[in-house]
Amino acid sequence: MKNTVKKFFCGSLLFFFFVANSFGNGISLNSVGARAFGMGGAFIAYSIDGSAIYWNPAGLSFQKSSVYLYGTDIIPMASYKFTAMGIDAKTKTNHYLTPGVFANYNLGNISLGLGVYVPAGLGAEWDGSDLKVFSGGNSLEWESKIGVISISPTISVKATEQLSFGMAVNIYYAMFDLSKPAGPVQFTETSDGLGFGFTFGSLFKISDDISLGATFKTKAEVTMKGDATSTVFFPGPTKSEFERKVAWPMWVGGGVAVRPMDNLVLTLDAQWSQWSKSEDVLTAKYTDPIWNTAMTTSGGDKMTLHWKDCMQIRFGAEYWVSPDFAVRVGYYYDPAPAPDETVNILFPSSTNHVPTFGFTYKSDKFHIDVAGEYLIGGKRTITPTLHNMPGEHQLNTLAFSIGVGYQLD
Repeated sequence: MKNTVKKFFCGSLLFFFFVANSFGNGISLNSVGARAFGMGGAFIAYSIDGSAIYWNPAGLSFQKSSVYLYGTDIIPMASYKFTAMGIDAKTKTNHYLTPGVFANYNLGNISLGLGVYVPAGLGAEWDGSDLKVFSGGNSLEWESKIGVISISPTISVKATEQLSFGMAVNIYYAMFDLSKPAGPVQFTETSDGLGFGFTFGSLFKISDDISLGATFKTKAEVTMKGDATSTVFFPGPTKSEFERKVAWPMWVGGGVAVRPMDNLVLTLDAQWSQWSKSEDVLTAKYTDPIWNTAMTTSGGDKMTLHWKDCMQIRFGAEYWVSPDFAVRVGYYYDPAPAPDETVNILFPSSTNHVPTFGFTYKSDKFHIDVAGEYLIGGKRTITPTLHNMPGEHQLNTLAFSIGVGYQLD
């Protein structure tokens, strides 16, 4: 009996150490719409296609009716080195696809829109044989997948010929899967949930050549429900349902778009995310009483994140080489919200410098957009503390996007 209690207690502590801090860096994507993607996401004051539903819904008022479809392939490439433990690991080359579709209909002073898209998501998969030192010499799975789908009915109202306001209702469906060691045994978690939020936007055209835009997204809470599975509590139950409330942060952005010549547009955005209010400490409640008691007692029911608020600075340029062909470039600076003590290899976190590019070919009412970016992540050297994963962390990401639009009128 004493051995059983001892195993149970040690298992609880191992579970807490390896799982409680398994959430990672911010996951908001830049890839909503290929045109915005190519301009570094500096799109709040420009918003000239259906992706305005995400960037600034007020932009629909200055557009013709249209349908826009796009898809983005995100390829993260992370590495982790911990010389003291003999670890030199890299993620497997996985492709994370984020599609979307936008439709808008202009009724004059009122425009209606609907978007179905992926505003957030990422993942990582490691070879367990490179990380056996963390799992008692066992080669176990290390993988994370997180994604959000938003369904966003939208309305935009043109108050004057120069000023418009817009609002989108965001219905979020979130998914989160996790596989990693809990000491020498495997732990897996899968969950999903629904949440709601709003996007408010305004767009003011000072002249034909200068526009100002502002966007506000409310904090959106999602109650995630699912199953956790592990033998860490053996001889107790190997599975329990659980519930955890998570949130996407309040987001505020402002931008300016300037046309210094007929075929050139320059854009600048500042976009601020209030991570400190949404990603601080996340608490899970387990249905099984043994799981819930053990996790609550050990503190393993909590994901301690302590993220900080961050400001992204974005630049973009669009140049029409001819009436049918445009090229784009962009850049954005993306600081990591996660402090050293909560950095984790399943959700790599780094401060990023990101160049982007893109082009458009237009023919009559059709146009096709192509864009790409290379996210250059700075190395993070983490020194050992109580609740972190020490060593050298780095993340680079390659992404490509393609979009097709059709003007309805």
